[in-house]
Amino acid sequence: MRFAAAGFQPSIANLPPAAPQKRTAAAGPPVKVLIVDNDDAHADAMGASLEKVGYDCVLATSGGDGAKLLERDAYEIVVTDLVMPGVGGLEILAKSKELLPDAEVILVTGHGTVESAVEAMRAGAFNYLLKPLDLQQLRAVVDNAARSQHLRRANAELSRRLDEKFGFEGVIGNSEPMRGVVERLSRIAPTDATVLIQGGTGTGKELVAQAIHQNSPRKPRPFVALNCGALSENILESELFGHVKGAFTDAARDRVGKFEYADGGTLFLDEVGDMPLATQIKLLRVLESGEITRVGSNEIVKVNVRILSATNRDLEAAIADGTFREDLYHRLKVLTVRLPRLVERREDIPLLIDHFVKMHAARHNKEITGVSTAARRRLLAYDWPGNVRELKNAVETMVVIDYDGVLDLDDLPPEMIGGDQAANGASGGGGGGENFGGAGGLADLVGKTFSELEALFIAETLKVTGGNREEAAGMLGIGERTLYRKIKEYGLN
Repeated sequence: MRFAAAGFQPSIANLPPAAPQKRTAAAGPPVKVLIVDNDDAHADAMGASLEKVGYDCVLATSGGDGAKLLERDAYEIVVTDLVMPGVGGLEILAKSKELLPDAEVILVTGHGTVESAVEAMRAGAFNYLLKPLDLQQLRAVVDNAARSQHLRRANAELSRRLDEKFGFEGVIGNSEPMRGVVERLSRIAPTDATVLIQGGTGTGKELVAQAIHQNSPRKPRPFVALNCGALSENILESELFGHVKGAFTDAARDRVGKFEYADGGTLFLDEVGDMPLATQIKLLRVLESGEITRVGSNEIVKVNVRILSATNRDLEAAIADGTFREDLYHRLKVLTVRLPRLVERREDIPLLIDHFVKMHAARHNKEITGVSTAARRRLLAYDWPGNVRELKNAVETMVVIDYDGVLDLDDLPPEMIGGDQAANGASGGGGGGENFGGAGGLADLVGKTFSELEALFIAETLKVTGGNREEAAGMLGIGERTLYRKIKEYGLN
């Protein structure tokens, strides 16, 4: 909205006309600015100045009109005169904070006092400018407000993505074991207790640690992970506690360790069962005192860190053979979380397949429309010794090599292409229910009625598909309505 002002010579126009320049706010749609000033020509001059550098300006020539525009539309920045008849600038500020809490408000006045400036800033104004305005200053302040908005939105988006990836919804699974894990995590996360996460390689221990941190009061502070099994004793101590210059041959400068870096946040110690005994003693001391000493220094540094640890080792057996300290074990396992192997939660495989297909298709810019029934059956039957990580990698392989948009048997990793594996997985994969292979095999089915066999096959297929009736009907070669009728007829859950 623009207003003509014949013969107007405002004080803000005393500067030479500003050359158009590229708006410094983040790239994307123009930032929408509402300008409220009962002096039409003054409002027009401000709007014209901001439009030259790429802002989308809407003008209101009274406080009342400005209030109505705030109710009708959304603005990212509001520039308002402080003193206006009727509805003044402080009321526009209050209404902006009520209706558009993320908008930045800049107050402009020719009657500036320290008291009014303090009042405006306390009420949430982004900045406070005095007339006569300097156009360059106005643009600079609006640019800063736009950058502030962009940064806040970027942080909010990052937080949303972290919640999606590392929140409890990121711990994918609807099986009974995983429902138990998530319910336990929801109780553990708000506390400050140390947690020992146990589970086989590839079960998702670091993901669970991230979820605990992301749902804890320490969420705004750092989450720092360290693999204790991948480092020698000297390097591990330097990584944990830091070192000072000259502490050892390669210590060319002071270095902050993971404990100091994670101060106020969470430190995740992966493969803690592989930590050398000497380092275990030092870690125990930190857990007891909340104090660290950098390698080569005598200075004590206080730290406030929540410890989460993980291992795939049997720590009680390690205690028995003298490779792990019992007192440290009890300090680390105030609370425990055990993650099931993938074969113990086989009904979650369909959910995980769909999740990983979506993830990897986006990552590799591939359009994947689905997974064939045959390929899905093969993935469901496989034993997954590498757990969720192996499934994730297998799906990525399929997405990368696929050429027709449908993941099928020809896209499977080499170790899953042979028929023997599928047969073995189907018969002995630990998916629950009766075993159709192995000892007994078909002999176990002899003597059963056709109805009993049909009910048995439907129940097993529903288990394999995680309860997905559409998928189960496709695998059985019957319609969904027929399957629904059979489920009711046989009293299947």
